[in-house]
Amino acid sequence: MSIRIGLGYDVHAFGDGDHVMLGGVRVAHDRGVLAHSDGDVVLHALCDAMLGALALGDIGRHFPPSDPRWKDADSRAFVRHCADLLRERGWKLGNADVTVVCERPKVGPHADAMRRLIAQDTGVEVDAVSVKATTSETLGFTGRGEGIAAQAACLLVRDAP
Repeated sequence: MSIRIGLGYDVHAFGDGDHVMLGGVRVAHDRGVLAHSDGDVVLHALCDAMLGALALGDIGRHFPPSDPRWKDADSRAFVRHCADLLRERGWKLGNADVTVVCERPKVGPHADAMRRLIAQDTGVEVDAVSVKATTSETLGFTGRGEGIAAQAACLLVRDAP
């Protein structure tokens, strides 16, 4: 069996709004995010992890913020595109592990819904997807409530030729 590992990271500043998108789930919040697309840090970090494992660059290369087609785009479409790229090259997602870094909103109550959507969009079982959260103990931009970040790791697998 062949394997590849990818890592991804994304961050968005908070701005006006009443929700954030996290893992495809609309999460009520007293702020929105400043972003060209829907600003889903969970899915953006996951895309970067998958693209990195394939050595295909980053999400900005595939969905440039300068392209008006991606204005307010649903980031689940980005994940499905990345999953298609995996399959086209003979790979499949072995597992994905995402950590959201923020003081608020609370991620835990929404983690299982995020896992289900990510599993659906990548074609894996839910038990291959982990979504968890941590705070930065009031340190840095996430600790001050200025923004939100996520990091993701993924394992790609394929049968050896």
